[in-house]
Amino acid sequence: MVFLDSALSPVLQPLLNSSPFIAILVLALALSVIITFVYKWVTNQELMKELKTKQKDYQKEMKELRSKPEEMMKVQKEAMKLNMQYMKQSFKPTLITMIPILIIFGWMAGHLTYEPIYPGETYSVTALFAEGVTGDAELIVSDGTEIISESIQQINSGVTWNVKSDEGEHLLTVKTKNIEQSKKVLITTEVKYAEPLEVFDHSDIEKIQINQNKLKPLGTVSIFGWQPGWLGLYIIFSIVFSMGLRKLLKLY
Repeated sequence: MVFLDSALSPVLQPLLNSSPFIAILVLALALSVIITFVYKWVTNQELMKELKTKQKDYQKEMKELRSKPEEMMKVQKEAMKLNMQYMKQSFKPTLITMIPILIIFGWMAGHLTYEPIYPGETYSVTALFAEGVTGDAELIVSDGTEIISESIQQINSGVTWNVKSDEGEHLLTVKTKNIEQSKKVLITTEVKYAEPLEVFDHSDIEKIQINQNKLKPLGTVSIFGWQPGWLGLYIIFSIVFSMGLRKLLKLY
């Protein structure tokens, strides 16, 4: 994640800050263009056209042979061989573009899943404890963070505190009578956040979770009651762009 941030954030973060919606749109278009042109350069388009034409001919022939199952099966076997040949051609560009796509997806997942926490905004932090842990849990905060709820609370499998912080990176420490664990939180006006969940192995304090809202790039706008996240929007945009580019470039 550190590598992805240092490589991609200087270019993509300003776009993301201007509008998550625009950032997803631009990234979907850019990746669609790359994938489409790699597909064009790597595949033999004359062969692909020929295979596509034969596929249609076989489909038409199979419809005409519905009353003759044995003959239809023979045609179907030939059609399957043709499909395998077509898939082999299509698989080459997929392999070439897989790594860049996964890198971009990793960056998007780390920057577009949650809303940022803004300076002065009230947010909550939850600590989850191992089975059998009892007593009190205390939240200790660094300078610039104010605890709004009671700082010391009785453990009941989980404890939640309400806090607010100034801009910057802050350390939240959960302490019991036996152990303490810390979690960093990022407060910023940019569309940026620290990983909300921290998991601790072999500890009475199993998890510390910053409770952040999921990012909704469309805001309050919904699509038939559905408010897509970054992945849903990316898929919609990429399908539209890919279909449009393939049609424009007459790819098979």
